[in-house]
Amino acid sequence: MGAKALLLLSGGIDSPVAGHLIARQGLEVLAVHFSLEPITDDAAAVKSRKLAERLGLSKLFVVTVGPAFAEIARACDRRLYFVLSKRLMVRVAEAIARREGCAYLVTGESLGQVSSQTLQNLRAIDAAAGCVVLRPLIGFDKEETVRIAREIGTYGISEGPEICDLLGPNHPATRASVADVLQAEGALDVHRLVQEALAGAREERLIARPAS
Repeated sequence: MGAKALLLLSGGIDSPVAGHLIARQGLEVLAVHFSLEPITDDAAAVKSRKLAERLGLSKLFVVTVGPAFAEIARACDRRLYFVLSKRLMVRVAEAIARREGCAYLVTGESLGQVSSQTLQNLRAIDAAAGCVVLRPLIGFDKEETVRIAREIGTYGISEGPEICDLLGPNHPATRASVADVLQAEGALDVHRLVQEALAGAREERLIARPAS
């Protein structure tokens, strides 16, 4: 059997392209979507299912994290919200990856594309991971990513506003140290948040719809 990877799939443009590029290298790609329900509706989860179908992925898991992310925003230094929430997603994704036999996590992050995606912040996020996190778009600019999204038929599905920053600060930390992040996480029961998220995870039924 070949290697498997678990893609952190949002409803946006970048992560489907990342999944496509990894699949092109011969890995079987599964996906997990983190939904902000009940703070938001399920629109992003619906988009993610359509994207997973378009990419021909074998499985999609949807994890509800609205309450957990709200707790992070309320209990911790708000400037660290994006790093803390991504560390939680990495922990939950890693648990699913282990269960599904995936050796890698995959994200659509690219260096500096948004203010929170800096080398220091990515290092702080990776410190929460026990497996390798692949970022195939790390050196891409947005135009390059959009071009590929159009080619593989995901751009039209991904278009529209994203709400992943709904609870985030206007001025997020761009140089978060691991020490600062660990101190902030001291205000959280991280194990409980991970277990509650996993308990509510559901597998979506996919109908493959590859690009024509």
